[in-house]
Amino acid sequence: MRPLRDGDVDQLFEIHSDPRVMRYWSTSAWQTLEPARAMVAKDLASTTREYLRLGIELMSTQKLLGTCTLFGINAQCRRAEIGYVLASPAWGQGYMNEALSSLIDYAFAELNLNRIEADIDPRNESSGRVLERLKFSREGYLRERWIVGDEVSDTVLYGLLQREWKG
Repeated sequence: MRPLRDGDVDQLFEIHSDPRVMRYWSTSAWQTLEPARAMVAKDLASTTREYLRLGIELMSTQKLLGTCTLFGINAQCRRAEIGYVLASPAWGQGYMNEALSSLIDYAFAELNLNRIEADIDPRNESSGRVLERLKFSREGYLRERWIVGDEVSDTVLYGLLQREWKG
């Protein structure tokens, strides 16, 4: 994993313009390169600790496969949310499990977080399995939480406590 860089714009667009990848995302698939440019520019300009986004890179090819992010970081409560996206050709190969494991290790050990939360579409069974494999607990269900385009969808909330991570 590594910070995003200018050269990632095309690969970010490729990932986020894929309707299969964006099926359960909280925004529609990207239609132009502008959101990718804005994402990289925001990350390069950021000097705050409001979020941490890292690119997931395949070491053998140095191709960007996706991103994982800690956001909504609340220092007082030692809590953050986690988000992630992976290019569809990389699905089912264990990349996200490896990347999120590293990010969670960092969040608990270096940032001293006590809790990490995830919010996913309940129809995204693969994402739920990733979280459960990482010891997240399903904690809640919110009906009709998101509206993307004309589609209304629910949310499943997951949580992981520091003491559960390696315990």
